[in-house]
Amino acid sequence: MKTMMAAAAVLFLVTAVAGAQTPAPAQQTAPAGNADSGAKVWKSVGCWQCHGYEAQGGAAGPRLAARNLPWTGFSAYVRRPANQMPLYTEKALPTADLAHIYAYVQSRPAPPQNIPLLLK
Repeated sequence: MKTMMAAAAVLFLVTAVAGAQTPAPAQQTAPAGNADSGAKVWKSVGCWQCHGYEAQGGAAGPRLAARNLPWTGFSAYVRRPANQMPLYTEKALPTADLAHIYAYVQSRPAPPQNIPLLLK
């Protein structure tokens, strides 16, 4: 009887381990995106209202340009923001459009270190 119970336990453990699947790793690199298309989506979705036309930041949203944001963090935050940013589900903003926005943001230059005085 003990042998049968031990065999059943081993069989259970083997099937449990074999059946356990590791989740697919998050996509580390962004899907192919186009910065020009991203600029259009950026404006049509309204990202510019908080982050500025060139992603340099604004009164309500931080600078995104030239920050070397990883795709996984960027896309996860857009899908589930932690502050007042609107939620953009896959239905509201398809991943292809989000990839275009990401390409646009990545293409924006860093802000100037100093803004020269205007000459009279």
